[in-house]
Amino acid sequence: MPSKTLTYTLIRSKRKTLGITIERNNDIIVRAPQDCPVDVIDDFFEGKKFWIYQKLAEKRLIEDELPPKKYVNGEGFLYLGKSYRLQIVDGGAPLKLSHGYFELNRKYADKGRETFIKWYREHALPIIEKRVEIYKSILGVEPSDIRVLDLKFRWGSCSSAGTINIHWKTILVPMPIVDYVVVHELVHLKEKNHTQKFWEIMGSVLSDYEKRKEWLKVNGNYFEI
Repeated sequence: MPSKTLTYTLIRSKRKTLGITIERNNDIIVRAPQDCPVDVIDDFFEGKKFWIYQKLAEKRLIEDELPPKKYVNGEGFLYLGKSYRLQIVDGGAPLKLSHGYFELNRKYADKGRETFIKWYREHALPIIEKRVEIYKSILGVEPSDIRVLDLKFRWGSCSSAGTINIHWKTILVPMPIVDYVVVHELVHLKEKNHTQKFWEIMGSVLSDYEKRKEWLKVNGNYFEI
């Protein structure tokens, strides 16, 4: 729905108040009660425009300030929320985590990003599988498959066939946030949309899910390699 140079996507639900969020891909989402008139929603959106422009500017500033990673000695790379310094070494595996350092074989230094992504994806899958194993029994669900992919701006997704997809970058964040992403997608096996019931189920499994959700919203843009 247009409003000068800004547009928003409207999602109606059983909620009682109007709310607005800016997604990681800069999509603007307005959430409204089922019976809320469109003109009231538009007025609400107009009143939030300054805040929206401010938040978008802050996001651009953060993204512009993030320096590109350099695959050289001393550069820091994340794994489960902790930063490890990089050492370029002669010989050995293309990349490994050893004695508190990432060790990158010098032969792969010119393909550092691809090497790291391959390592992250390989190490993410068994961790994600273990977390799924824990929470699927709590929720009483059974995903048809678990995959670690590049999901662009999304941390996870759940297909209509019951496949749980998790972004490989999830392996960069602290374990409580990994659990949030995993549980979020598992709950979709019970409740497809982000309804009140969906969040009630989330709260029954992770009582502090709102803090984890907010942490990911605030810090998500920093997890780049």
